[in-house]
Amino acid sequence: MLVAHFITAAVAPLLVRLWGRNGFYALAIVPGLSTIWALFQLPTILNGEGLSEAVEWAPQFSLRLGLHMDALGLVMTLIAAGVGTLILVYCARYFSDSEPGLPRFAGVFVAFAGAMLGLVLADDLIQLFIYWELTTVFSYLLVGHKAESKDSRRAAMTALTVTTFGGLAMLVGMVMLGETAGTYVISEIVADPPTSGAIVDAALVLIMIGAMSKSALFPFSLWLPAAMQAPTPVSGYLHAAAMVKAGVYLVARLTPVFGDVLVWQAMALFFGVITMVLGGWKALRQVDLKLVLAYGTISQLGFLIALLGTGTRAAALAGIAMLVAHSLFKAPLFLVVGIIDHGTGSRDLRELSGLRKAMPGTFWVTVVALASMSGLPPTAGFVAKELAFGAYTEGGVIDALVLLGLVVGSTFTVAYSLRFLWGAFLDKEGVPPTPVQAPGAPFLAPAVVLAVLSLFGGLLSSWIDPLFAVYADTVPPGPHEEHPSYLALWHGWEAPLLLSAVCVAGGLVLFYFRHRVAWLGTRFTVFHPERNYRRMTAGLESLALQVTGSTQRGSLPVYLGTILVFLVVCAGVPMITGRIWVGDYPPLRLWDTPVQVIPALIIVITCLLILFVRRRLYAVILVGVGGYGVAALFYLQGAPDIALTQFLVETVSLVVFVLVLRRFPAQFSAPALRGRRIWNLTIGAATGLLAATMTWYALAGRQEPSIALGGPDGPSYVDAADEAGGYNIISVLLVDVRAWDTMGEIAVLAAAAAGVASLMFVRRRAQPRKAPSGVMALSVAPPPKPTNGHDRVELGDLRVAPQHMHVRPQWNRAWLPGAEAQPTERRSIIFEVVSRFLFPVIMAISVYLLLTGHTDIGGGFAGGIVAGLAFIVRYLAGGRFELYATAWVQPGALIGAGLAIATGTALGGAIFLEDVLAGADFYIDFWLLGQAHVTVSLLFDIGVYLLVIGLILDILRSLGARIDEQIERDALYEEDAAAHGAPARAEEVTP
Repeated sequence: MLVAHFITAAVAPLLVRLWGRNGFYALAIVPGLSTIWALFQLPTILNGEGLSEAVEWAPQFSLRLGLHMDALGLVMTLIAAGVGTLILVYCARYFSDSEPGLPRFAGVFVAFAGAMLGLVLADDLIQLFIYWELTTVFSYLLVGHKAESKDSRRAAMTALTVTTFGGLAMLVGMVMLGETAGTYVISEIVADPPTSGAIVDAALVLIMIGAMSKSALFPFSLWLPAAMQAPTPVSGYLHAAAMVKAGVYLVARLTPVFGDVLVWQAMALFFGVITMVLGGWKALRQVDLKLVLAYGTISQLGFLIALLGTGTRAAALAGIAMLVAHSLFKAPLFLVVGIIDHGTGSRDLRELSGLRKAMPGTFWVTVVALASMSGLPPTAGFVAKELAFGAYTEGGVIDALVLLGLVVGSTFTVAYSLRFLWGAFLDKEGVPPTPVQAPGAPFLAPAVVLAVLSLFGGLLSSWIDPLFAVYADTVPPGPHEEHPSYLALWHGWEAPLLLSAVCVAGGLVLFYFRHRVAWLGTRFTVFHPERNYRRMTAGLESLALQVTGSTQRGSLPVYLGTILVFLVVCAGVPMITGRIWVGDYPPLRLWDTPVQVIPALIIVITCLLILFVRRRLYAVILVGVGGYGVAALFYLQGAPDIALTQFLVETVSLVVFVLVLRRFPAQFSAPALRGRRIWNLTIGAATGLLAATMTWYALAGRQEPSIALGGPDGPSYVDAADEAGGYNIISVLLVDVRAWDTMGEIAVLAAAAAGVASLMFVRRRAQPRKAPSGVMALSVAPPPKPTNGHDRVELGDLRVAPQHMHVRPQWNRAWLPGAEAQPTERRSIIFEVVSRFLFPVIMAISVYLLLTGHTDIGGGFAGGIVAGLAFIVRYLAGGRFELYATAWVQPGALIGAGLAIATGTALGGAIFLEDVLAGADFYIDFWLLGQAHVTVSLLFDIGVYLLVIGLILDILRSLGARIDEQIERDALYEEDAAAHGAPARAEEVTP
């Protein structure tokens, strides 16, 4: 079910591009099928059983990918999938085919629904948090759908900031709870909860903060009204079935086991009741129909949190009934607002008049939904509210105060419901009838279905009671509950019925004096969360600016020196005071073989020389020589794989440094003062001594045998390599034993490559340099491409003057076609010929290293770097056009393909084998050629191989070809400027 949602989300943009808005009908099939599937699980759930499915993730940390459906999960699934189905059908008539960004909207919306389903079915705290944050990200994208609108972007950022803050607090609480309970599996925590104490109380406070921020409770409620910038279908789904219901669900999930914990119960009741009253009061003075509903949602969410966090069976039964009722009346009300907005072009209740006659079907749908929201019989809202009042009528002082708050909040609910009905449909004195286009049946149908369900939810409440009772029975009864509560349309002439009548009467009075109430609301607003939020963010920005300005002075040596000094002090002082040298250590030996002294001396000498050289190129070469010395030490220590990787990385780094240095002065800006040099030398020596000392004592003070030798906790590295079908222990560690680490590293590498390349060089389109008077504007076109089947590159796209084209016409055939665009003085026929022959040889070596990495020296990383060196040689010989002609695949495509192959290999292990990233090996018989030993990790290594090649090509294009373009542009500019008598200084253009 979840997989189907995310697959549909991936293909949704294509469907909408092909079919337009009618594609939403096809998208509605997936959540519709999920709803039907959930309904078929009713017999199992009613029998008190549950549905569970789990895949082990990290058993040693009690982490697993688990799904669990019980009564609460079934109800939330029906809400998320059922309401989502109807709103997707509504989208097919709400949007037009020309809506900007509609394909992207469709994909994000379906993914949002899938994330909500994952959240309510997750049986692991960490997994629940992942889905929790996915709903945050998707809601950010949906709220900010109108990216061109500043208000829309600001609202999306507010929602993201507030809910992310709560989510991070909740994550800390979940970790504390999981560690205390000894498991992160929710069903196990509910079955065997940890003993209440300070840690558990702190964890519950943090989890409640996360739930409050997600469900927009005071003081986090400011983001929900701002989210009304989203399209109406998003508002309807977000308020009725997703996002805000996540916090309510979390409270409902943990209350059966923690409902008697004082801090949990107190926070739920206090903030729930306060939010219900404040939200209802603010709704009374709104003039935008969506904002009336938004503040009404805040009020109702406070009501739900209070009910579901009370910790008694009666309140739990009322809470889950109100949870369903709220979805059934709030979703159609938002859909009605969208219909009115479409038909009239306005949501301002001061401008709308006479719609009752023009839109009778919409009017009656609204009447039913508002009756349920106000708690009028015979709707589902009435049944739930009666039960809610009854849960607190028999209690003590605390229950009486809670009941008073609920009555006041419900009175406000009746008042703003009447305000909504009057503002949207009734005639207003002095306001002419609003011209309107009546909605078609398909447009109104989803709201009709939800309103009918809201009506029959009350009439058939006794039939629904067994399902809700399955959840309510998991919560212990309160001290005053002599008889179990139950859902019914009529409970007799009791106190809850009287309180409902008081709420209706009070709401009528408030509506009658609505103008005075609105006037009072504008003058007696105690809390200004929006204003406080803006002040807080402005203060944080100002503080960040002051701190950054004081500490970030733009000097890399100062930054590095500060870090190293703190490292030496913070690590050196404990080492000295702790006298770590006192102990039974083996005798210190300076070397294993005297040959190691040679590279060690080379490293020391080059490091010292770097302090005195003035030219940047010399410093880079010395750094490279030191790196090669380290690689030599690796080789002498018996680590040829690491030595090979170090040699290759140093070579690529050296080339990259040289490419960058072309845009820097030849020498350092100023020679360092003698005192500065001594200070730098002291810091370096102290840091090196500290690192060497820490390494020595860490290795010499080992008390347990190395994990490489194996033991009771696992096999040795040699055994692990044999099990994985490999002989190269290093490669097996990287792509089998520690494949999770490698996967994370390549993902970070890809993200860093994309980020650094985009920050370093952003290509501007159609922005030629502004030339002085009389000077021709110059620009360099995209790279030329080879002609059909020929090696020669056409140069017609290089828009430069003929005198600047240095092509040797006497050459009938170029060894490197792109080199023809190079100036004559920069070409070398020997280098071009050698490069032409070396390129396939180096590529073959790279493939060899890739294929033999599991059994011999090599691997995907080393092979990728070797292939990158082949492209570097080709670029150095033929220039940027040769690079473009040779590496015609975009670097981003290679990086993406590498990540996709690595990720696909990981998931394939879970699908076809027993675990994620599971390994396997087999032999393929090639008859006369013999057998080939193939491992699954080879596929993973191929992904690493492609990603590394893409990374190096990205570096060559950004730090090589783009700089070439700028150098050519500057040179041409200066020549033409000099020819026309203009200043010779070229204006610097930010790349």
